[in-house]
Order: sequence, then structure tokens, then C-alpha cells
Amino acid sequence: MPNDFSLRIRNAEALPIARIPVLSCDDFRQTIIESVNSGGRISAYFGMRFAEDHVRIIAVVAFEDKGDLSVFSMVVDRGYPAITPDCAQAHWFERELAEQWGIEPVGHPWLKPVRFQAPYRGNAIASVCGVTNFFRINGDEIHEVAVGPVHASVIEPGHFRFQCFGEEVHHLEISLGYQHRGIERALVGGPNKRTIHYMETLAGDTTIGHAFAYCQALEALSRCNVPPRGLVLRGIALELERLANHIGDLGALAGDVGFLPTASYCGRIRGDVLNFTALLCGNRFGRGIVRPGGAAVDLDGDMVDVLLKGLSAAIPDTSSAVNLLWDTPSVTARFEDTGVVPFEVCEDLGLVGVAARACGVDRDVRKDLPFGIYRFVHIPTATWDTGDVFGRAHVRDVEIQRSFAFVREQLETLPKGEVHVDPAPLMPEHLAVSLVEGWRGEICHVALTDDRGRFASYKVVDPSFHNWFGLAYALRGQQISDFPLCNKSFNLSYCGHDL
Repeated sequence: MPNDFSLRIRNAEALPIARIPVLSCDDFRQTIIESVNSGGRISAYFGMRFAEDHVRIIAVVAFEDKGDLSVFSMVVDRGYPAITPDCAQAHWFERELAEQWGIEPVGHPWLKPVRFQAPYRGNAIASVCGVTNFFRINGDEIHEVAVGPVHASVIEPGHFRFQCFGEEVHHLEISLGYQHRGIERALVGGPNKRTIHYMETLAGDTTIGHAFAYCQALEALSRCNVPPRGLVLRGIALELERLANHIGDLGALAGDVGFLPTASYCGRIRGDVLNFTALLCGNRFGRGIVRPGGAAVDLDGDMVDVLLKGLSAAIPDTSSAVNLLWDTPSVTARFEDTGVVPFEVCEDLGLVGVAARACGVDRDVRKDLPFGIYRFVHIPTATWDTGDVFGRAHVRDVEIQRSFAFVREQLETLPKGEVHVDPAPLMPEHLAVSLVEGWRGEICHVALTDDRGRFASYKVVDPSFHNWFGLAYALRGQQISDFPLCNKSFNLSYCGHDL
């Protein structure tokens, strides 16, 4: 591991931008490849404008076994040898870089836009990304099935192109970008009054997770210490968000195989958990809870009693509803061996969250790169080893149980004191990396300030960005009719990807 080429920092830590190593192209490429081969994983990989129309590419590699992050960079003009052929984790990142900055990763196996967005400089899409054709398998008995981007429900737009032999899927290509809103571009020059609202709407079902990551970045850049009570309230809110979504997902998986008892029960229980969040802040999705410096709301004794009473009912109700799945052979038969992602493929692709833990990968930011209250209170990581729909459902079930236990314990031992302090102005010309374990997996925010302490660049990596290709792999060799079930077992975000 070439440690001398990189700078190691902790999660939610800031450092002067001048200290970030600037490597030669060859050293940068080898550092990424060797870092990943030695147990690292690419958390962020992005460009920012540099002098004389050059672009500085910054990489953030997470080392879960060491509990730290490696940060390094290189400066390029128009191209460099692609990393993807030797490191599959770089695949989507390099496509994004080409689309945004017109930088060609020479030798990239499938270079096309990921969001179809306006470039940051020049006509990047036309000059570098070229055609946007879909991958095709030729043969007299191969047929192509196109789904979306408009779907027969209220879900967001995304296009899926299947190459099939009969009912068997040989390849699935996923095309996104229909929800692109230019949020990262809008963040430059902040923070301002709008910034927190951008963060809370990056992905509506991950309001608390993204707001948490943003606030941590600001607190690192202002050397702000959140009071203990504020840390606990943030943790409670984050776990309530995880609970609502996991319970909803298990109900949706039940619905996808036509098992209505669990689908109905989980739909109702998810609503109860959302109401717990509404009790905290008046919003069922958690808007208004997490703010720079701590929490914007507090709980009094009566509210704590109401929440504990609600948990006492929700915990056994959830257990009963979910156990119906495991006690019904027709359900488990549909879940088992469907949409398998092997351990080795999971590691090669750098999957995160439930999708990774279901493959047997012990990966959880709360444990590996602890933040907030998780630096003091540990939630055991839930894993399984089959990498299929059953594994992803099982991991959700165990995480539900452990999140319920965490929330109840924190409510019963809520520390006294303030919930918020006012952060100082942001330090100029600094970088901060903030990782949070959202309910889908690792959320990464990287903030860089200019000489005035304003955002010169702001990068967001939603967990879906890492996992969409995992879904594509899970469909290989499956029946095309298994797609809805596999898709729901990942439950990735369109808008979280299409920033």
C-alpha cells in the first residue's frame, strides 16, 4: 500500500487543501488500484476546476479495516489512462468525470454519460462521451426488452434495457439521469439559507441521512463540537429513518411475491414509525431535525413517554409481520437464489449498505468509520452470506431489530443539556469528508472551501451511485420476471443518483 503517496484522515475531519498530495498521473492511477487491492474502497472520485482550464481530480478511498480515509489528487487537462480496466469500482466515477469535465479516461470499456447533464466546461458530452447506444448481444434468438423511463406507478423515471434469450436475462443496462436537478452546481458559493433544504431533498427518503452528512462536513470545517444530547437526537432520527424504510421495503418485497398479510401490516407499521419522526419535528420524513451545530428540536418528558409507548407496540407488531415471511415456504422459495451477487463481485464493484452486507461483507460506516453518537454506542453489524433477495431481506430484518433496540435505549438514557451550538465561520481553503451510514448504505459528502470560506466545490455520493451496477449484475442469468423483486430488494434511489 503506497501510503507515502496519500494523506490519511478520519471521518468528519477537515484539512487544508494545500496538504492534499498532487500525484503524477501514473502514481495517482497506481495508488487507487493498489489501495483497492489492499482493502480500500473508492468513496468519492471527482473533479474541480484548476488553473488554466485544467481539472484537479480528487480521490477519497475508505479503509474500513484501519478506520480512516486516504485523500490524494492529480491535475489533468483532457485525458489520462482509464483506471476502470484494472479497478471496476472506478467505472461509474470515470463516466461521470468525462461527462462533467470533458476528461477522457482512455481505454474505458463503456464510456457514455450517466446523467446527460450540462457539462462544467466545454461540450464534454459530445467531445468525450460520444454515442449513447445501449450494449447489444447479437443473435437470431436474442431479443431486447426496454422498460421505462416512464413506469406504470408513482416511482421515479429510469430506463432498463434487457438482453434476453427466451426468459433468461443475459445482460441488463441501466440508464438514469431523468431526475437531474443540478444540485451540486447550486451548492457552489454556499452555504446559504437554501443549502440545508437542498440537502434534505437530495433524496426525500434519506432526508436525515444527507442532512446529517452535510452538517458533519460544516462542523468539521468550523471546528464545531455538537453537544451530547444533540448527537443522541440525531442518532435517534437516523435510526427512525432506517426503520421506516426497511419496514416499508419488507412489505414491498412481500407485495412483489403476492403475499399480502406482511405487505399490509408493514405498510401500516411504516406509517407508525414515520409518525414517530413527525413527533420529533412535525415532518414525517425528518425535515427540520438536523441542523449545523446539532439538532433544531428537542424532546420533553411527555414526548419521550409517547415515543417509548409507541415503540412498545411497534416492535412486536413488526416482528409478527416479518416472521410471517420466514414461516411461509412459498415466500422464501421466491427469495432464495434470486438475484445473487457473489462476495467477490460485491467487493470488485464496491457495493455498500444492505446490498454489501447481504453478500457477507462486514461493511457499516457506524462501525468502521464511526461518527456522531456511534463513536460511543455500537450497533452490531448484520450480515448474511447468500447475496440474494433472501439475504437482502434478512439483513433488513436484523437491522430493524437492532435499530429499535438502539432507539429505545437512547430514549431511556437521553442525556441532559443543550441540543445545539452555533458553528463558527468555515475555514478557508479546507477540505472535509463526511461519511454517514444511511439506510441504503454509505453517504459521502466532500466539501471544499475557497479563500473566503465558501464552497468552491461540493461532491455528494449517494449509496445508490455505488449499487446500481450491483442490481444490473444480479439480473444476469435470472428470469426477466424476477426483475421487480430484485429491483425492490436493492431499492435504489433515482433522484439520489441524478444530482
